[in-house]
Amino acid sequence: MDSDAIERFEAGRGRLASLAYRLLGSAADAEDAVQDTFLRWQAADRARIEVPEAWLTKVLTRLCVDRLRSAHARHERAAGSWLPEPLLDGDPMLGPAATFEQRESVSLAVLTLMERLSPVERAAYVLREAFSYPHAEIAGILDITESASQQHVHRARTRIAAERRRGEEVDPATARRVVEEFLAAAASGRTERLVALLTSDVTAVSDGAGLARRLLRYTTPERVASHVRAGFRPTPAKRRLAGGSPAFHLARVNGSPAVLAVAGDRVVGTVVFEVADGKVASLCGIAAAGRLARLGEAWRRYGPDAPAVHTW
Repeated sequence: MDSDAIERFEAGRGRLASLAYRLLGSAADAEDAVQDTFLRWQAADRARIEVPEAWLTKVLTRLCVDRLRSAHARHERAAGSWLPEPLLDGDPMLGPAATFEQRESVSLAVLTLMERLSPVERAAYVLREAFSYPHAEIAGILDITESASQQHVHRARTRIAAERRRGEEVDPATARRVVEEFLAAAASGRTERLVALLTSDVTAVSDGAGLARRLLRYTTPERVASHVRAGFRPTPAKRRLAGGSPAFHLARVNGSPAVLAVAGDRVVGTVVFEVADGKVASLCGIAAAGRLARLGEAWRRYGPDAPAVHTW
């Protein structure tokens, strides 16, 4: 392959990766899809490709749709143990974040809700909401009619809105302050304060450190507070599992406030929050090592601030 063709592909690699991440919810799978797209670009008759960016987008999107349709993916995601792979803010794979819709499309909450969409609905929704493709182009990418593209996007928006708290965007400073209070209450064992910091319809989900066969889900402020307090209560078994006594750092993950548990230089867990009306509306706890590898690498490069809670 000539250097111009390689340079042209590399110029669009970041956009392709951020599109694939939104479609698949996994950085590792997104990288595989981008590499597969490169192999097809390498083998293509490039002289006949009039608009390389459109061709690459179409190939990548169809590869992702095929992956979502695969028997293995359906089994894994239907088993109830799937969560999106969290990414530290600043990771280029998070892609465009200039608009509210772009930021929403990469939040863990929306990535999780998109699992309920069909692969084509998900692709149409992401192309429209996050990348502002017109329906005519989406139709060409997915080999459907323009009317079908409009219908897929409308259904996707309706399904996500039905279960998505959508109010005004909370500024990062306010959200951080709420999470700081929450972390202090969790670390001190003040369960009643935790309850006061939760909305009445709060939800929490956890992968159980990757040990549970299904995701753990909690509702009601009292149950969520009890679960959080139990999770933050130190025990010798938890220290062995973490490989030491972690410190807790405040960060932003997928555009949302988060707490990272860090043992040595390893991120061993994260809790990602959604804040609404000055309270915590949802929590997502992830501690499976396979989901934290890329986030941990970014964290080591980042040079973190002092921990909010030093010992556990």
